[in-house]
Amino acid sequence: MYKRKVLLAVMTILVLGQSVYSQKTLTKDERMAWWREAKFGMFIHWGIYAQFAGVYKGHEQLRGGAEWIMNRSKIPVAEYQEMAKSFNPVKYDPDAWVRMAKDAGMKYLIITAKHHDGFALFNSKASKWDVTDATAYGKDLLKPLAAACKKYGIKLGFYYSQAQDWNNPGGSAARKEMREGWLNPDSAKIDAYTAANKGHWDPAQMTRTFDQYIDEVSVPQVKELMTNYGDIAVLWWDTPTNMTDEAALKLQAALKTQPHIITNDRLKRPNFPGDTKTPEQKIPTQAELDGMDWETCMTMNGTWGFRTSDHKWKSTETLIRNLCDIASKGGNYLLNVGPKPDGTFPQESTDRLAAIGKWMKVNSESIYGTKSSPLAALDWGRCTRKETAKGTTLYFSVFNWPSDGQLLIPGVKNKVLSATLLATKVKLNTDNKAGELIIKVPGQAPDAVASVIKVEFEGVVAHQTDTKPKKEMKTGALD
Repeated sequence: MYKRKVLLAVMTILVLGQSVYSQKTLTKDERMAWWREAKFGMFIHWGIYAQFAGVYKGHEQLRGGAEWIMNRSKIPVAEYQEMAKSFNPVKYDPDAWVRMAKDAGMKYLIITAKHHDGFALFNSKASKWDVTDATAYGKDLLKPLAAACKKYGIKLGFYYSQAQDWNNPGGSAARKEMREGWLNPDSAKIDAYTAANKGHWDPAQMTRTFDQYIDEVSVPQVKELMTNYGDIAVLWWDTPTNMTDEAALKLQAALKTQPHIITNDRLKRPNFPGDTKTPEQKIPTQAELDGMDWETCMTMNGTWGFRTSDHKWKSTETLIRNLCDIASKGGNYLLNVGPKPDGTFPQESTDRLAAIGKWMKVNSESIYGTKSSPLAALDWGRCTRKETAKGTTLYFSVFNWPSDGQLLIPGVKNKVLSATLLATKVKLNTDNKAGELIIKVPGQAPDAVASVIKVEFEGVVAHQTDTKPKKEMKTGALD
């Protein structure tokens, strides 16, 4: 009987192990396959800062994203936590959020499970500073979001601020001068205090050590995120302020139950490069590309978190052309939404997502699963590439439609098998003169933003660009 019980226990462990750990260790290329295919994802920045919306006691935050208001305006811990008590997003509809992402053509979604203010959008046993214990809402926000992502086939990822935490004692704080928040008459005194206390402005932030914070909050919360929400595709670290290699190793170990997970380059530099580089609010130049996987994260307006005064909305044209540009350089586009305190998306975000989705319904073939352009820069648009059994397919996203009905592509000598306008499925005639491909197009562009022409070539289209980087890719603010 005893031997049978032991055998059953061992078999149970093996079965559970196979469900938690992959039976086959995946290579990086295997782990990255879906991500490289996806090209387009949604970033969501949401938390208590949405209630402030960039304003503290009548003072507009003077610099930085609204999600930084606690730090930049030096809001005391007790006061910030008091604001959380009224956080009650009764209009939160995760099903609608995920449907909007899917309809926009996005393939994955990454949400701020915990931003720098330390507020967890999930039920955490490691801290009472979470949505279930500290707010009027009292329910885990990530559980239904994970269910909606599974329902619609959207990959789910979590942003997690591993080092900076302005509410859980022991967390680090990047030092910001008082003038970045508001013109407090006590600025000199406050700035002297933060300089002497590693960026902290409230004694309540320093009742534990950084090592205690890592062991008691950060690592346990990452384990919760990795075990309570199903398959997690991405863990998006941010700002390794005061991070140590020892802490980074502990956090890496906390991911072991998700062996397929993809991580970025912000855990701890330079010894923990992760899988993806993260240029922030910018698209790398051709000279910065080094063959590594990368993802531009970008806001639709000027801030990540919701801010009532920020009306600097990028046009749909800019957002679609950014997507084309990023895909043409082999990257992914992680486009942000900052939900309002009630749980709804700003109307401006909703409108832009719908417009992008309309374009993607026609032209997504030119984005999904493509590789970087082999051609020199094109002044009239962008190019993406797919390698096929027949040879090479190039997709030309035309921003500036030729007035003379001839689109010129220099340096391509391969035989053209077919040329098709994606919007209308109309076949186009081509010619090749003196090493210059000429595509004869209709007088009017089918899409004023970006009209895509699909051209299938025989053989491999030779690279015209220098594949060696000339300078290092700038991967975004670390504060």
